[in-house]
Order: sequence, then structure tokens, then C-alpha cells
Amino acid sequence: MTAPATPLAPATAALRARTAVHATFVLNGVFMSAWVSRIPSVRDTLGLSNGGMSLLLLAFSLGSVVAMPLAGAVVLRVGPARTVFLGAVAVAAGLAVVAASVDGAGLLAPAALGLFVAGAGTASWDVAMNVEGSAVERRLDRSIMSRFHAAWSLGTVVSAGLGVLLLRFGVPTWAHLAGVAVLAVAGTAVTTRSYLAGAAVPGEGRERPAGSITLRQAWREPRTLVIGVLVLCTAFVEGTANDWLALGIVDGHDAAHSVGVAGFTVFVVAMTVGRLSGPWLLETFGRVRTLRTSAAVAAVGIATFVLSPTVGVAMAGALLWGLGTALGFPTGMSAAGDQEVNAAVRVSVVSSVGYAAFLAGPPLLGLLADHVGVTTAVTAAAVAAVVGLFVASAAAPHAEGTALGSARRRPEGKLSS
Repeated sequence: MTAPATPLAPATAALRARTAVHATFVLNGVFMSAWVSRIPSVRDTLGLSNGGMSLLLLAFSLGSVVAMPLAGAVVLRVGPARTVFLGAVAVAAGLAVVAASVDGAGLLAPAALGLFVAGAGTASWDVAMNVEGSAVERRLDRSIMSRFHAAWSLGTVVSAGLGVLLLRFGVPTWAHLAGVAVLAVAGTAVTTRSYLAGAAVPGEGRERPAGSITLRQAWREPRTLVIGVLVLCTAFVEGTANDWLALGIVDGHDAAHSVGVAGFTVFVVAMTVGRLSGPWLLETFGRVRTLRTSAAVAAVGIATFVLSPTVGVAMAGALLWGLGTALGFPTGMSAAGDQEVNAAVRVSVVSSVGYAAFLAGPPLLGLLADHVGVTTAVTAAAVAAVVGLFVASAAAPHAEGTALGSARRRPEGKLSS
């Protein structure tokens, strides 16, 4: 009598895992946005200049950069579920140290250590949830990674709004960060229970599965590295908007601060819409064509923003900028995870290359902006978008197993591994 239910079990497990991965992305976005909302408070409490706060924030970036190349090996050893949970525990521990250092003794060194640990935790969490998302794509035969990243954006928006309310009611930094720490641990403990069983974990006795590669070998694969460049370009384009779009409107058009924030809001909304539309676009037009078109739209949007004679035209540029940026990062992660046996190490490599843009991009653009102005400086993002257009062919489906089923797979040129 149970025989008819057996074929449904894998699909049911995949659907539960899909919901769980959505929730995990939301939680990660909630944490990131909560921390960002408290940066001004931390700066003022510690009595730091903007330059001093930049150095403190560098500790978080360094933690991420150190942990991300190793995260793939951790995922292979313990699986995505445990890696996400351990990453959340590290995030919680780091936030606890930051909260105690800032609101307690006002000590800079422990705060930097806490941020380093939190950065390492969120990097591991990030890689693992992308590996799991890639596995869910393969099980469901749908290109849905962009919707997972849209869930992350939703988490940041909700958390930012909550942060505004907490600040208005005078909730101290330690209480806010402690609450997020508890949510991170408790939330991931629940969501990861529905992850796919055995994803990315070696076989019995830790024997290496047939066709698997090591992390060192992944760093030497042309396709994987070029996908990393693609993600780096997209991350640079997105990071430029995050850091400089609002200032570009304010400085370039002598607009009020609120108008600059409105321009950034247009960008975020457009990017979220683009990510929600990602499955249909990717399955209709294929990865390479979609990515090339997206890169072209982003480049046109940035050029429109830079050359805009009015604020209204700048807003239109921000809209195109957001739409064009939406799919590069999540689709790069999907491409890296095409082959299940090597998804963890390849996603780790691609993440490491891509996140370099978030570390190096803001200070480099800041230096350029000092010489040519913010609006002109963001032209560098248009150059990155064009580079992304030319390397998009690397994201073509891998020869062995992809998120797109063979019936829907479109002929796309690709670089060999």
C-alpha cells in the first residue's frame, strides 16, 4: 500500500529543501542588514573616524576572505546543513563579542576579533547555502537560484526596516545584535533539518566519489576560474551601486539625500524583480544569452546614470542597472554547482574570486572618486559589466548534470574544464 508514495518522496524532499533554502537565505540577509544598520552606532560609541571605521570593517572582510576558500572543503566533510549551522554559530559568537566590546567596555581590538569571526561564519554559511541551493535546482530541474538570492534581498529589506524601528525606540546595539545572534542559530537549526540528505558529502569511509576533484584542482580549472571572473564582475557592478549610487545622485545632481536613497531603492527593487523573473528568463533563453543581455542592460543603465542630464533620467539608469545586475551572481553560483560531486569545491572557488570585488571595490572606487567625482567613477562598473558580457559563455551548462533538464537545455558554447 505504500508503493505509490515512494516515487513522490524525492520530489517532496526537494520541495521541503527548497523552502528551507529560501528561509536560510532570508536569515542570512537579516543578519547582514542588521549589522549594517548598527554600523553608525558602533562608530559613534567607539569614537572612530570614517577611516577608522573602515579599518574595523576590514576585519569582517578579512574573516570572509580567509574562510571562503576553505568552506568548500568543510561542506564536503560535514555537508551543507552542518556547515550552515556552524557558520551561524560563528556569526552569533562574533556578534556577541562585538556587542560586549562596544556597549560594555568600548574596546576596539575585541570588536575587530568579533567581526573577523562573524565574517568567517557568514562566508561559510554563504558557500554552504549556495551549494544546497544548487543541489535543489538539480533535484527540481529548475533554474531557481536567482529566487534564493531574491529571498536574501527580502531579508535585508525587512531587517533594515526593523533596524529603523529599533533605533527610533532606542533599543541598544547589544540587544539588537544579541537578538539577531539568537535568530541566526535557532533559525538555521530549524531550516537545515529539511536540507537534502547526503548532499555534497563523500561516500562511506570518506572515499572520494568517482569524478571528484580536490579544492586545489578546482583552482586550476579554466571554466571555474572564468565563472569566478563573471561573478566578480557582477559583484563589482552590484557593490558599486550599493556604495555609490545614492551619492552619485546627490553629488551629480545636487539632490537631497532622500532623493539619492530613492534612487538606490529603485535599483534594489529592479534587482529583486529581475531575480524573481530569473527562472523564466533562464529556461526560455538559456544561461549565456540571458547573461550577455543582462550585462548589456547593466552597462547601458550605468552609462545612462553617468550621462543623465536630470534626476529622472538618472532614476531610469538606476532601474536598468538593477535589472541588468540581477542574475549574474546567482547564475554564476548555479554554473559552478552544475556537477553535484564537485559543487562544493567549485562554489567555494567562485565565491572566493567573486567576493574579492566586495573587498577591493569600495576603496578603489573611493580613491578614483576623489580625483574624478563619484558620478564619473562609477563608469568603472560599466567596464566590469562589459567584461562580464564577454566571459558569460563560461556559464554554459556543464556536460555532466545541470540545473536545466536535457529537454530544455539550449545549445550554448562553453569553456572546457
